[in-house]
Amino acid sequence: MKAAIYCRLSEEDRDKRSFADDSASIQNQKSMLVQYAIEQGWEIYGIYSDDDYAGADRNRPAFRRLLEDAEKRLFDIILCKTQSRFTRELELVEKYLHGLFPQWGIRFVSIVDNADTDVKGNKKSRQINGLVNEWYLEDMSDNIRSVLRNRRENGFHIGATALYGYQKDPERKGHLIIDEEAAQVVREVFTLFSQGYGKSAIARMLNDRGVPNPTEYKRRKGIIKTPTKQKISTLWKYYTIADMLENEMYIGNMVQGKYGSVSYKTKKNKPRPKEQWYRVEGTHEPIIEKELWEKVKAMREQKAKPFITGTIGLFSGKARCAECGYVLRSGKRENWRFLTCPNRSVSKDACRGAFISVSRLESKVMEELKRLAEIYLDQEAVEQGIRLGNDYEKQKSNVMERMKSYEKKIQEHTKALRELYLDKVRGILTEEDYLDMTRAFSIEKQRMEEALELCRKQILEIEERQKAGENRKELVETYIHMEHLTREMVEALIDHIDVGRRIPRSRDVPITVYWNF
Repeated sequence: MKAAIYCRLSEEDRDKRSFADDSASIQNQKSMLVQYAIEQGWEIYGIYSDDDYAGADRNRPAFRRLLEDAEKRLFDIILCKTQSRFTRELELVEKYLHGLFPQWGIRFVSIVDNADTDVKGNKKSRQINGLVNEWYLEDMSDNIRSVLRNRRENGFHIGATALYGYQKDPERKGHLIIDEEAAQVVREVFTLFSQGYGKSAIARMLNDRGVPNPTEYKRRKGIIKTPTKQKISTLWKYYTIADMLENEMYIGNMVQGKYGSVSYKTKKNKPRPKEQWYRVEGTHEPIIEKELWEKVKAMREQKAKPFITGTIGLFSGKARCAECGYVLRSGKRENWRFLTCPNRSVSKDACRGAFISVSRLESKVMEELKRLAEIYLDQEAVEQGIRLGNDYEKQKSNVMERMKSYEKKIQEHTKALRELYLDKVRGILTEEDYLDMTRAFSIEKQRMEEALELCRKQILEIEERQKAGENRKELVETYIHMEHLTREMVEALIDHIDVGRRIPRSRDVPITVYWNF
């Protein structure tokens, strides 16, 4: 009989000579299991060892390799010190010890708690062990969450590393102090943005000077041990600058809990709503003065990149390239302003590109506005708009009926999934049937939820169209007598404008205006 030995240790080992060395505890597990296998007369196929991995981690490398080899039937027995060394999850106990291992002809043995799949009457003992281990995981997770929540609520920093610009205070646990070398870069980023430089331009300036990005900076300081994978990962990016400009930590407020774990059974995290973040003001010395912070915040909220003068371009963020969809970039030659597709300069194959002067685009938009005014200010057209209002109500009613149907089906599928689980627990369904049926019900339930969300969006769109229809006459009347466009008019009237490529052998540039009414 061939036995595969599996060992696992979850706590950080202090007696390792290097990261690659096995801990004394792992070595003790191996010695105990090898001795037991020899006494039983089993041939040792191999030793699988996971050091510094939790029992709830399903992605342990040696654990995954053990299961793959078991499925290939490369050995006859899996030998562990305890059942919890193999897994602490009751779900995996049922799946492997009582499901797949018997099918594969694999015997499972743990010597301390006497788990043995070849012993009749031993199953309940293994299930109780699995249940106790599951409770242990859940209780431990709850206790850790409680401690972390308390420290976050009291403004203590609990991260593994400090935010770029700060360092952990060696005198006070959970307190941050300024790292002046990095803080100078943070101040420069905020100052440059307040002067009108874009996020990409700031990133390019830092890269040109060879300033390492936050991750590379921590790596050079020895705070992060993992080596860089490629040169580009050491560079500043647009989103690095964007995240920095929005981070309240730089004005002395502790903000934590932006991400939360999905479950204690997985290391995966998901973003948390802003209202669930932990925010405590005045916990550490600010790097950025409040006045500069407020100025940068106001400029970010404009959503359009300002010129060096601080003003917003007439069509900033509104004009797009009809060829590739990119927002047109503003340019200037002496006193002549123009809009061009940024992809024109990236590559000849990237986009043929749109190009138009601001004055010409303004003229074409005003012509289109006057043409529409003749339609919308016509009394017959207004009356037709009122009749359309009744159609909007019918559309809303139809969508709401569909929503009720989807909500009912979601409730039915939720109930069915709950009943399937109970049938599995009672032994009415096999594990395979349960998984197949659960997958089918879950897919259908997800489809219903997506359809319901789509209906909600349709309701909002109908209401917006209805509101726009009611306000369009007032909107057009307000601006029709203006001789020139203003930024206020563009914001109020225009959703976006598609600008095409100039028609060959002519000066005509095709545009399509998408109005807000």
